[in-house]
Amino acid sequence: MREPRFWRRGGDPWPARLLSPAGALYGAATILRRWSHRPYRAPVPVVVAGGVTLGGAGKTPLALALAALLAARNPHFLSRGYGGSEAGPLRVDPSRHGAKDVGDEPLLLAGGAPTWVARDRAAGAKAAAAGGAGLIILDDGFQNPFLAKDLAFLAIDCESGLGNGRVFPAGPLREPFATALRRAQAVVLIGEDRAGIAGLIAGRCPILPAFLVAPDPAAVAGKPVYAFAGIGRPEKFFASLEGAGAVIAGRRSFPDHHPFSESEIAEVLAAAAAANAMPITTTKDLLRVPAGVRDRVQVFEVKLVFGDIAAVEAMLARLTFPSPLAGEG
Repeated sequence: MREPRFWRRGGDPWPARLLSPAGALYGAATILRRWSHRPYRAPVPVVVAGGVTLGGAGKTPLALALAALLAARNPHFLSRGYGGSEAGPLRVDPSRHGAKDVGDEPLLLAGGAPTWVARDRAAGAKAAAAGGAGLIILDDGFQNPFLAKDLAFLAIDCESGLGNGRVFPAGPLREPFATALRRAQAVVLIGEDRAGIAGLIAGRCPILPAFLVAPDPAAVAGKPVYAFAGIGRPEKFFASLEGAGAVIAGRRSFPDHHPFSESEIAEVLAAAAAANAMPITTTKDLLRVPAGVRDRVQVFEVKLVFGDIAAVEAMLARLTFPSPLAGEG
């Protein structure tokens, strides 16, 4: 779905006020769902890269960054597999599975560590542990009540922030922000905090600054590009391109997780050719481009970098791993 304009920060438009009672019910249902289930405790630590808003908050880049720091512990990713047909538990095999099978994010994650999809997160955690996971990193799932978490990171994109601060459908929040803060061990603020989000959190939860950076900005600097994306916030992708020095000759936005048709990509390629520009998209979006034309589309990659790596490592050091001798005797 596309984000309604009234979800955005600033003002108090009538649709948000009209939908506020429904938002209160949604938030209450989320809390009730969590309290009415006893979560499964996995035999290995579970870390979640979660969010409090719908759409692109940076959860997947955060999950990949955490996995890199925890590489020595043999991390496995666990995802719901949004947009895929497989219910799981299933280990993702990029040579066999496509976005229609397992979703785009699990394919992206599989490039960093073994990845599992499971709509039943508890069953997925059991399968990952049985498959050799030393720890499990949940990409999303902060609100999921069926799997206990040992360490919860809450990702917030500083540009969009908390939107209008209301709960869905009146706003972009999945639950009241204060409720989410009580369960988070840290909030990862991604980008420059021009909206003063840190001030809303101060004293209530540790804050970890982070940034999305392009490993190779020279690949686009000074070059005309035709940019297209079907992510939570396409404008963030366009801004990243401009920040790297690209000249955006054209752009096109699609809904989040949009499965690109051959005709849509043909239109994109034609528009790029007419503008004498390079067609470019995100790494995640490329996974939903028809395989036969992927080599005609360039990718602009970004990764998450922590502003205080020592603080993140100190937090990860709190994780308790089972003894290798446990169960022997």
